[in-house]
Amino acid sequence: MTPKRAKTELGEAHVFLTGATGFVGQAVLERLLSTHPGTTISLLVRTKGSAGGEDRLRTLLRKPVFRTWREQVGDAGVEAAVQDRIRIVEGGLGSVPPLPSDIDVVIHSASTVSFDPPIDQAFDTNVGGAVQLYEALRASGSTPHVVHVSTCYVGGLRKGVVPEARLGHAIDWRAEYAAARSARERVELLSRHPEQLREFMDRARAEHGKEGPQAVARASEEARVEWVTKALVDAGRTRAESLGWTDVYTLTKAFAERAAEELWAGTGGTLSVVRPAIIESALAHPFPGWIDGFKVADPLILAYGRGLLPEFPGLPDSVLDLIPVDYVVNAILAAAANPPAGEPEYFHVSSGASNPLPFHRMFENVHEYFTANPMPSPRGGEVRVPTWRFPGGRKVERALARSRVRLERRERWLNRMPSTAHTRARLAELATRRSDLETLENFAELYRAYVQTEIIFDDANTRALHAAIPKKLQADRGFDIAAIDWEDYLQRVHFPAITTLTRAFARRPEGTSTEGRPARELPERTDVVAVFDLEGTVVDTNLVRQYLWVRAAGWGWAAWPASVVAILAQLPAYLRAERRDRGEFIRIFLRRYEGMSQARLEKTVEGGYAHTMLGRTATAALERAAAHRAAGHRTVLVTGSIGTLAEPVASAFDEVVAGAMHVRDGQLTGYLARPPLVDEARANWLRQYAERGGYDLAASYGYGDSHADLVWLELLGHPHAVNPDHRLAREAGRRRWRIDTWKRGSRAANRALMAASTAASAPAPEEGADGER
Repeated sequence: MTPKRAKTELGEAHVFLTGATGFVGQAVLERLLSTHPGTTISLLVRTKGSAGGEDRLRTLLRKPVFRTWREQVGDAGVEAAVQDRIRIVEGGLGSVPPLPSDIDVVIHSASTVSFDPPIDQAFDTNVGGAVQLYEALRASGSTPHVVHVSTCYVGGLRKGVVPEARLGHAIDWRAEYAAARSARERVELLSRHPEQLREFMDRARAEHGKEGPQAVARASEEARVEWVTKALVDAGRTRAESLGWTDVYTLTKAFAERAAEELWAGTGGTLSVVRPAIIESALAHPFPGWIDGFKVADPLILAYGRGLLPEFPGLPDSVLDLIPVDYVVNAILAAAANPPAGEPEYFHVSSGASNPLPFHRMFENVHEYFTANPMPSPRGGEVRVPTWRFPGGRKVERALARSRVRLERRERWLNRMPSTAHTRARLAELATRRSDLETLENFAELYRAYVQTEIIFDDANTRALHAAIPKKLQADRGFDIAAIDWEDYLQRVHFPAITTLTRAFARRPEGTSTEGRPARELPERTDVVAVFDLEGTVVDTNLVRQYLWVRAAGWGWAAWPASVVAILAQLPAYLRAERRDRGEFIRIFLRRYEGMSQARLEKTVEGGYAHTMLGRTATAALERAAAHRAAGHRTVLVTGSIGTLAEPVASAFDEVVAGAMHVRDGQLTGYLARPPLVDEARANWLRQYAERGGYDLAASYGYGDSHADLVWLELLGHPHAVNPDHRLAREAGRRRWRIDTWKRGSRAANRALMAASTAASAPAPEEGADGER
């Protein structure tokens, strides 16, 4: 039973705190430092890289939650607290070190913060951490009062009033823990079965075959790891639901309570279990609106403010059980100061019983706030938030399914269209819509237990504990849930607090595409290389077009129809080779040059072929190459084809790196003299080129048009996707690379630029004996 007059002071107690870097743990530590000056505090802190425990403590004490306390005590007071009051116990819940023997109070607030982690991680952190902690406490010889911080939702899927009492289940939590820990090994083995690996590899080849075999291998392994993670997440969700819990988070928190009851209270220890509901920003302490990152309800609130949730599968009369974080901290410390005389005590720090906030009332508040304070729209203007009608979960889910089908149908259609600025913009817009749809689907799944709940958490013990606090201290250290004015808290405190955490509210977010923006001025450096792909980037062409130009220019237009017919006959084989491997396609297609005279090819390239090629060359490419040269950069034109076919534009660059055809008796044999320089081969060449030439790749530039160029473009600090295919455009948008649209210019303009390039690159005549050039 809670005493009639509760203690509020911890005196000179030695408090051991876990989870001090977490949301609740930070606030508990701040309260101990600011309001309980006689306490000594031991913190379980995991080292991070080269940062030791004290380094992490000093970083922690600079966070906003400690601002008021720092201002009150000054630098000297902070230093005194670090030296005299705070002790660091380096370790984590997975490896709890030997603990001090003089601990008076333990506040165990550490846990995973995810609702849907892989099953082994959830059990290791929440259950394994509790087991290790209580075993270490028994071994230390300390006999503290333990305050075990849990959650109201440990009761699982149920309806009606939930009492503040021991959970009523008989599940063998040790067996579940053992099974969860072995789940990863089982799933890892399944992921390595040949049939599963073949599925990963087939998908990787389809997506990344043009990038090269190593890219395929990396993508295949990434797919396997992702498959393992998803399988373990699904295992946790499914096992939780099969046992009657909402998710693996609440399941493992329930088992952690049972571990505390059996391993600590069951061996004579004193135990209080504090179960908060949905913890949100502070009402008053350390200052109104203090919050550390987005909490449970906040992503839903902000997604609504951004207009991403046109409807939501919530029950309007369900209770959204919110509680300010300072109320939770006050309840934890009140429980800590008042240990039970016998059996464990349980406290629901919740609002649903004493001051319920129905979901429809929460919606009205959110709608009112974002109508009065609209977020900026990425497309300009302001977001107009929707009005929810609460049609029910099934109708919302059916509407989501229909939206996904329509979106995927439009994406497939656009992906079959040529890649233009218009189609890329449409696909980028659809990608944004897909992301928004996935957000809505994820929220509908994640929040189902919280917005469709019919649970009310009894809070009689918590109200009695608050009532026992001396009246003069209740305003500061109490937690009278009934006194919260939800409209005032939400409109004046909480919503402004979370909107300041997001850049989307502070300024208009930039679009994901850089297409159409002016290029930055090039820095003058001599250790920079600018690499230009030829086909599709500098010149609007490909190997097939080049071959037809050669035939038309060297053998007359009469040869064109026969060449086209011959190419069409082999087109299926060419397309299969192109999908499999860019290098394979180049080898196969260049066989068409077999028997052609090398001299005639060179003469043809100098004549009509050059005339045609200059008409297909992007003026912007020649201008960009000239700008790089003017800045002192080394410009390199690279092609997987043969160098002869690049000659008409070669003088615009410092160097041309290309393949060469094998020649026998003046005739081309149709075989390359060395493998084509594409995908990973080009990436390896670039690394070696930079090393030998002393070029800084992080400061260098690259220009490519195909997904096959991705593997070498990503080596450079300034990659440009020029007229990119759909897949490169999607990847460039994701990585925030620049996207350029270069159009072919006039022959006259390109000839003038080429003449200027030739003059600029020509060596000056040697000075004669008489001083004349």
